[in-house]
Amino acid sequence: MEGFIPCQEGSAEIVFFDIETTVPNRTGQRFCVLEFGAIVVCPRNLVELESYSTLIKPKDLSVVALRSGRSDGITRDAVANAPGFEEVAHKIFNLLNGRVWGGHNIQRFDCVRIKEAFADIGRPPPVPVGIIDSLGVLTEKFGKRAGNMKMASLATYFGLGQQKHRSLDDVRMNLEVLKHCATVLFLESSLPSILNRSWHSQSTITTRSRSSAGKLTCKEETSRKSPTYQRTVPYTRESLGKMTERVKNLLCKAGGSQPINNLLKHSHSVLR
Repeated sequence: MEGFIPCQEGSAEIVFFDIETTVPNRTGQRFCVLEFGAIVVCPRNLVELESYSTLIKPKDLSVVALRSGRSDGITRDAVANAPGFEEVAHKIFNLLNGRVWGGHNIQRFDCVRIKEAFADIGRPPPVPVGIIDSLGVLTEKFGKRAGNMKMASLATYFGLGQQKHRSLDDVRMNLEVLKHCATVLFLESSLPSILNRSWHSQSTITTRSRSSAGKLTCKEETSRKSPTYQRTVPYTRESLGKMTERVKNLLCKAGGSQPINNLLKHSHSVLR
């Protein structure tokens, strides 16, 4: 490819991955991996080097819903003829082991599920040389201008379409979100005094309430409705009435003998 700079040999490639799982509906029930998707990219230019995705059939097929609540969701029929995890474990291990892992909220979810899946088949899990969790990175660097910072919210913010909740599609969306965020941050760093102000006026608001234990808890409001603000009046209604009366008397005494600008200046000094 003309202009393509290959990734240097020995440099740590980044593998962005995502898994789809069942959702436990009772206490003690575990997550079961239903799909794995990954894209290996060169860290120098984010060029895609390799991609892979597969549906995965759980040992107990009854834990998969017959119908999915999502338009592109994974159903029982979809995974009925898919390979079990032990059949694709070698490929997944080779993709992940010894690389930098990237993904959205992978530290709290995807990494844990991968470790559990390998433990279930009695194999050691792959080990990363580093982890880039875009949820934490973007929350710190980009701020909460996109709301709750879920992938769906970020995709909406950047006009990237609806999240499909399919592994490979979500990985590609994750990469696009990162590129968009990086571009915005780069532009803002060029003109910080002008561009950094633009997102602070958006409608993501954090409110605080006291719990019964007396601790402050934060609740993030992500409604698109404009918040209601109550302006603080610097004086009471009674004093405001007196001030207004004084201004009226002043204007009456002036009797039109002074220019209006002088009267306004005089009334302004009284109100202050």
